[in-house]
Amino acid sequence: MKGQPLEWRDGRLRILDQTRLPHRQVWLEMDGYRDVAVAIKEMRIRGAPAIGVAAAYGIALGARDIAAGDREDFLKELDGVCREMAATRPTAVNLFRSVARMKATAVGEKDVLQTRKALRAEAERIHQEEVEASRRLSFLGAELLNDGDTVLTHCNTGALAAPGYGTAGGVVLAAWEQGKKIKVLADETRPYLQGARLTCWELKQAGIPCTLITDSMAGYFLGQGKVNCVLVGADRIAASGDVANKIGTYGLAVLAAENGVPFYVAAPVSTIDLSTPSGDKINIEQRDPREVTHFQGRRVAPAGVEAANPAFDVTPHTYVSAIITERGIAREPYVTRLKALLSPSLRGA
Repeated sequence: MKGQPLEWRDGRLRILDQTRLPHRQVWLEMDGYRDVAVAIKEMRIRGAPAIGVAAAYGIALGARDIAAGDREDFLKELDGVCREMAATRPTAVNLFRSVARMKATAVGEKDVLQTRKALRAEAERIHQEEVEASRRLSFLGAELLNDGDTVLTHCNTGALAAPGYGTAGGVVLAAWEQGKKIKVLADETRPYLQGARLTCWELKQAGIPCTLITDSMAGYFLGQGKVNCVLVGADRIAASGDVANKIGTYGLAVLAAENGVPFYVAAPVSTIDLSTPSGDKINIEQRDPREVTHFQGRRVAPAGVEAANPAFDVTPHTYVSAIITERGIAREPYVTRLKALLSPSLRGA
């Protein structure tokens, strides 16, 4: 499929630089784990599933470059690699899940050479699992969309964010491939404009009708009855069903509820975090205020003005109509149904 965010080729990680889209498609060659960490921090690769995959490959690169031959020394240095990777972005749980899996893989091996091989294989496994999860959840979620629906999206949730099909964007794509004539209202998603730059680019590639709107126009279109559902992704879903997603999601959920419009969240089970009981326990990333005060490097706000830049907000589960995963579609009570989705009996289902 087009628009994949990363690839592992000849022992190196290649990342499609999403800060250069839609005007240029630039592939970055990652030679070491610090290159990957910087790419994640700078949002050259973004989206919770894609971040998790990139982090796994980054740790594999870090393991390759550790000179220590003694297993204990090797593991000590690898732990530093994992800590640095985990510090890149604090909200997306897929990142921490990948780091934990890579650490567990390393501990389970007996010698350094085999550990390096096992880490590379585990990173490839994480990648493939996310690709398959996005495909499955996309086609499950497509059943919620009807022919002729207009879907309001937020941020970017296609294959750029989740390798394979995507999450919310994948649901739209799957419905389109089923012959449903879907239309999309894509809000621009300030301050990084993922909706304008990335979602519209992906939809245009797929031939799906798309209209770009500013974030502040969403209430107008919902109030006019021109939206059939709001469909978003997630960076972390708490055990309660509270959803952390790109800043502005909470406002859309409230507007959707006020206008009687379903609000759907699409995410793989790797984004569900049962260890976080509720949304108020989620660590919200605070990004550089320059992303708000400046646009493409040029100041748009008066010099000296303070700016806040939380990257995410939390939508309470009471506003969520359904959570779409590769293992099924969950509805209230989320506290029991999300737990059931993660039960061992459903793995591989």
